[in-house]
Amino acid sequence: MGGSSPFRGGNWRLLGVLAAIDKVRVELTTSLDAERRSKLGQFMTPATVARFMASLFQASENQSCRLLDPGAGMGALTAAFLERCERGGLQFSQISTVAFEIDETLRAHLESNLTNCVRKPFVTHSVQSSDFIEAAVESLTGDFFAKPLPPFTHALLNPPYKKINSNSRHRLLLRRAGIETVNLYSAFVALALALLAPGGQLVAIIPRSFCNGPYYRPFREFLLSRSAIRRIHLFGARDKAFKDDSVLQENVIIHLEREAPQGEVMISTSTDDRFQDCTLYAHPFSSIVPPNDPEHFIHIPDAAEDNLSNFAASFGASLKDLGIQVSTGPVVDFRAREHICQLPGKDTVPLLYPCHFGSGVVDWPKPGGRKPNAITRNEMTERLLYPSGCYAVVRRFSAKEERRRIVAGVVNPSLLQAEMFGFENHLNVFHENRGGLPETLAWGLSAFLNSTAVDSAFRRFNGHTQVNATDLRAMRYPDRKTLARLGRWAMAQKTLTQEAIDKKLESLS
Repeated sequence: MGGSSPFRGGNWRLLGVLAAIDKVRVELTTSLDAERRSKLGQFMTPATVARFMASLFQASENQSCRLLDPGAGMGALTAAFLERCERGGLQFSQISTVAFEIDETLRAHLESNLTNCVRKPFVTHSVQSSDFIEAAVESLTGDFFAKPLPPFTHALLNPPYKKINSNSRHRLLLRRAGIETVNLYSAFVALALALLAPGGQLVAIIPRSFCNGPYYRPFREFLLSRSAIRRIHLFGARDKAFKDDSVLQENVIIHLEREAPQGEVMISTSTDDRFQDCTLYAHPFSSIVPPNDPEHFIHIPDAAEDNLSNFAASFGASLKDLGIQVSTGPVVDFRAREHICQLPGKDTVPLLYPCHFGSGVVDWPKPGGRKPNAITRNEMTERLLYPSGCYAVVRRFSAKEERRRIVAGVVNPSLLQAEMFGFENHLNVFHENRGGLPETLAWGLSAFLNSTAVDSAFRRFNGHTQVNATDLRAMRYPDRKTLARLGRWAMAQKTLTQEAIDKKLESLS
């Protein structure tokens, strides 16, 4: 960058400021009322994470910087940004920072910390107590009484994480700005992105849940249409980014550039928030967001050569191509409580839960188990039932410590001896027009879904333990002939081991 910078030389007084913020953060984390923090949905940024996030900004030709920090907490992100400037990583002739924080306790710390960060005439701070969503929407939509926010060159976010009700004031405000989303974190990112000038950069640490699923599709479209993804950082352990807050949500750090041409995406990984084992690799954008995916799922590989997931992605058939559908089990037990029985009896049919598929094949009934085993067949439940047949099923939820995210099984009707079955809501059911599948096809689907390759590919766009029907529809499968061949092989095995499944699947390519 040409020209001289007033940041060269002089005492910035930043030494120790971020460390002091981090010390107070830990103290407040243990002292603040948990219900109050949950209501705000905000978790403060550790110093190590703040410094890493600030390091992702690329130098530009801009001499003037306007930094946005919405949901600023105590100011760790702004402090980390200024600390990087002080060390010569970013050089500007002018910096103005605008931080939003609605919590009075945190805002008092924020104002003090930003005052202590630097006392230079070319650096100015503004702390806003107003609601960021309200202020941003009014600025973007040209509200007559609103004070417009000038375009920002940089945005640094650790936004709050909390669902937005469909008829809430925040949801209505966001719609005025053309933003349709279901959580505060995605709302903050979308608004911050909209407030950036062309070429402006945004770095945010957010839950990975936006990468897939129908609820975040409008947000993904908003993000991809207005910015280029420059980098995504993935943590190897889901509980390490905010370990002092006991947050188990898997988080990623994303770096975006407003209205920039999309090139390769840098994917980095580290085990935890110390970033000591950080690895960095470039991936073509087409492997991050497949061009023919109408859902715009964002895939995040976690290795330089993700051969397993690339192998799984080589299969090209959709479920529609296969003539197969997948649906969530229609029996919601608490809504059908009066019809559910602990054990089968007169006028009942089998009710299948995930616990009935511990070995991959239906194991029913389980008299000593915690879950019921039957549902009464009557005019109230008939619409919830499936006719007897062979079905492939996938558990909707897996425990975080399980080796595989996708766990599939097969319903063998000969083991149930019933005209109809009930599938509980925690199962996804593969079927043909709400009827059974050919037996070899059901077994082939189950074996394919239980492979390491499929699990690796699935984890590229799904960062939580839930497997939804929408996710399964977005995947690609072998054709029916190949699945049937795989099914015949699986049915002939006395024991289906992980090694055997993976080896057989590889031989089918």
